[in-house]
Amino acid sequence: MNAYGALAASYDGLMADGAYRRRAAFLARRLRKSPIPVETVLDLACGTGTIACLLAKKGYAVTAADGSEEMLAQAAAKAEGLDRPPLFLHQAMPRLRLARPADAAVSTLDSLNYLTSERDLRETFRRVRRWLKPGGLFLFDVNTPYKLRRMDGQLYMDETEESVCVWRTFFSEKKQVCTYQVDLFRLRSDGAWERSFEEHRERAWSERELRECLGAAGFASVRLTGDLTDKPPGPDEDRWQFECK
Repeated sequence: MNAYGALAASYDGLMADGAYRRRAAFLARRLRKSPIPVETVLDLACGTGTIACLLAKKGYAVTAADGSEEMLAQAAAKAEGLDRPPLFLHQAMPRLRLARPADAAVSTLDSLNYLTSERDLRETFRRVRRWLKPGGLFLFDVNTPYKLRRMDGQLYMDETEESVCVWRTFFSEKKQVCTYQVDLFRLRSDGAWERSFEEHRERAWSERELRECLGAAGFASVRLTGDLTDKPPGPDEDRWQFECK
């Protein structure tokens, strides 16, 4: 089963602690400091569209792309009623194609870790650069190698009244990939529980690898900070925030 095929419908309820409003506010602060005025924003790998909708509510014209039809269906439902809803596109990251360049681009909550091959990472950065106006910002975060290594052999559980999600995680030093095996149990209308299984993989990209691929794509200025802060990251940082021009 494709990643997020079954999990999409339960994702928002299970991930309620994602601090989306804080993250959207952080991105908006960064966008206000852009070298060029920001009116149009690309949300790359938008998932269920929470960040895209929050940015739209702040007045940005948002184009949001994701490779999962199921996640986009949740995003479209969430955007109903907005004065200026995002335009949602079904596109994988390395296949990004827009009608016109954006003033800025964002990608949040470790979406880029899902690119497990260097070829796909390079092509994604190249396409983001292609669809950014000169001087535009690209803001993204990734799970750090420190975090993904620490997850090896762990078991996590998230639950609501209607769903239970069990995550088992394994890290491969050889491939630098963390595999998430996900069992999802959802309560049906007849009172029975339905089980689904998915497997997710995230690559532990090093700072050197990310900077090299960004430079090759044409980003001349790259700034690295800790998550939701302007301070440099510590050695035990779980998430890095990149600002690229």
